[in-house]
Amino acid sequence: MRRGRWLEITGWRSGASVGKSCAPEIGHPCSVSESSPEPDEPVLERLRRQDTRLDHYIDRYADRAHGMTASAIRSLFAVANRPEVVSLAGGMPNITDLPLDAVGSVLNDLVLNDGRRAMQYGSGQGESAVREAICDVMRLENISAHPDDVMVSVGSQQGLDLLTRIFCNPGDVVLCEAPSYVGALGVFRSYQCEVVHVAMDEQGLNPSALADALRALRRAGRTVKFLYTIPNYHNPAGVTQSLDRRLELLNLAERADLLVLEDNPYGLLGFDGEPIPALRSMNERQVIYLGSFSKTFAPGFRVGWVLAPHAVREKLVLAQEAATLCPPVFSQFAVAAYLANHDWRGQIKLFREMYRERRDAMITGLTSHMPAGTTWTYPEGGFFVWLTLPPGIDSHAMLPRAVTARVAYVPGTAFYADGFGSRHMRLSYCFPTPERIIEGTRRLGEVLEYEARMLEIFGTAVESEGGRRALGPREAPGPNQT
Repeated sequence: MRRGRWLEITGWRSGASVGKSCAPEIGHPCSVSESSPEPDEPVLERLRRQDTRLDHYIDRYADRAHGMTASAIRSLFAVANRPEVVSLAGGMPNITDLPLDAVGSVLNDLVLNDGRRAMQYGSGQGESAVREAICDVMRLENISAHPDDVMVSVGSQQGLDLLTRIFCNPGDVVLCEAPSYVGALGVFRSYQCEVVHVAMDEQGLNPSALADALRALRRAGRTVKFLYTIPNYHNPAGVTQSLDRRLELLNLAERADLLVLEDNPYGLLGFDGEPIPALRSMNERQVIYLGSFSKTFAPGFRVGWVLAPHAVREKLVLAQEAATLCPPVFSQFAVAAYLANHDWRGQIKLFREMYRERRDAMITGLTSHMPAGTTWTYPEGGFFVWLTLPPGIDSHAMLPRAVTARVAYVPGTAFYADGFGSRHMRLSYCFPTPERIIEGTRRLGEVLEYEARMLEIFGTAVESEGGRRALGPREAPGPNQT
């Protein structure tokens, strides 16, 4: 680079005399003769600074970026995916029973017969064929919807992100169950919302606790934008909200003019009986519904949806177009073709039976191997069990020892925005085989027995959770239901 150009870039004033030349090292200023005019102060300060930060751009980020952190589950992936480790951590759907020959045939026909349309840009709202199919799927949960009120999203996760974007300002309050889905907490944190947890128990969200929270927040002058809830086969708690509770919750939402975001990825994966009617099926004005094909078909297509009142849907489409122009068109056509040409209801039945077998293995393993004082939920569908540990044992502190024993789980603290949950953990039974699940519970039981012995010898350093109970005012959901 020419000398004059280098002086221009570094901000030296014209006519400055430079002493002995040196390479422009980061954080190491070139020497300047005594007769040289001083450089501009900001430039000199920048040249003097010995910057040891790993992220050179840290001062440039928006405020909201500073609250963004990797989820506890993602942090576990590198270790939990090792073949010698039994991972009871991730909620990865098991698609072993998905008929790949049939899916392959559908995709082959799609490319040959409609490939040019399927591989082109599409609508920001989503393709009409898949929106119509989505309405058929939702009818299984008593939801009557028009395709015009559906917006396709990149998984239900993107739908949640876009809803938070259009509704929430920094400092707004979002109400969530305690515990709550870690991915939702990450979204709310990224938009600088304050999460206030609401008590739940073995019947799901407690409407009385919700009413108390609303009164306290409104007395304090806080703006509550919506309640986020997973009423069916909750992630991570594994419990399901009863029909009576749903009706009570909706009555409260009407009286308080509270918007409800119903996230329902597991609703069709119940193990016994028909699905409980969705909240959206009982209230079209107060409830926005989030759905996904990740659990009932395959997560790799990344097709989810939002069912919302017309005005909200319009805002969502604008936000979608700003984010992605349009959701992936090929994935939408693939899902629509699968639903039109395959017995998807029969396939969901196979998934339910497979997950039921794994749930049963988890309960058998926990019953056989957990030490005294441990309790857990009994899920009637979905992917997860919520474990409550004996007093004094910290699931987060114990995790390295569990991984050393070749078993992984997610510590309960990942599912709270307020630092609680140390006595709890989420166990997933959806992906491992029944044999691996039982082996995983055996390994976990040995780690817990060791922790209990160390506790007897050295006492506890684990903080009490201040009397707050595990699922709501944070207590175990009840005795072991086996």
